[in-house]
Amino acid sequence: MKIPLQISFRGMDRSDTVEAYVRERAAKLERFYESIIGCRISIEAPHKHHQKGNHYRARIDITVPNGELVVDRDPTQKSSHEDVYVAIRDTFDAARRRLEDYARKRRGDVKKHEVPHHGRIIALYPEMDYGTIETHDGREVYFHCNSLRNEQFGHLQEGDEVRFAEIMGDQGPKASTVYTIGKHHLVG
Repeated sequence: MKIPLQISFRGMDRSDTVEAYVRERAAKLERFYESIIGCRISIEAPHKHHQKGNHYRARIDITVPNGELVVDRDPTQKSSHEDVYVAIRDTFDAARRRLEDYARKRRGDVKKHEVPHHGRIIALYPEMDYGTIETHDGREVYFHCNSLRNEQFGHLQEGDEVRFAEIMGDQGPKASTVYTIGKHHLVG
């Protein structure tokens, strides 16, 4: 980090062991993105009137090239945040994930989602619980009734349009998941 780590405590006394734990976790962030410019961490115990104890809040502001990443975990969502170390750990884990996402975007490594295959049911064999889909390029793909996601096998008809995820089976291509397309669905 170009700017030294800044740690602040709010609503609680400063602790050498907590500060050492924060420094250790902050040092590990640079493994996931080495161009961190600066990092500010605040730890607070905002509510002192709970019968079950304080819920600690940790907030991390990470300055990176072209921006700032802020991670702030809501302590009321997890009873485990009654332990300051757990609150810090959870916040740093979330910061690591944000840094990894930021680094992927900077490198241009963006997830690409494959468009599901499209076809029509050309044969149904209800006595054996399977059918066949014909794709637009003329291939035939097997599907079992268990691969249907939004329809019951008995309601299918030959000619129904479907979208499906294709995998290679022992005897050729097969659909691992099949979704029927409604009559008013526009296929693009």
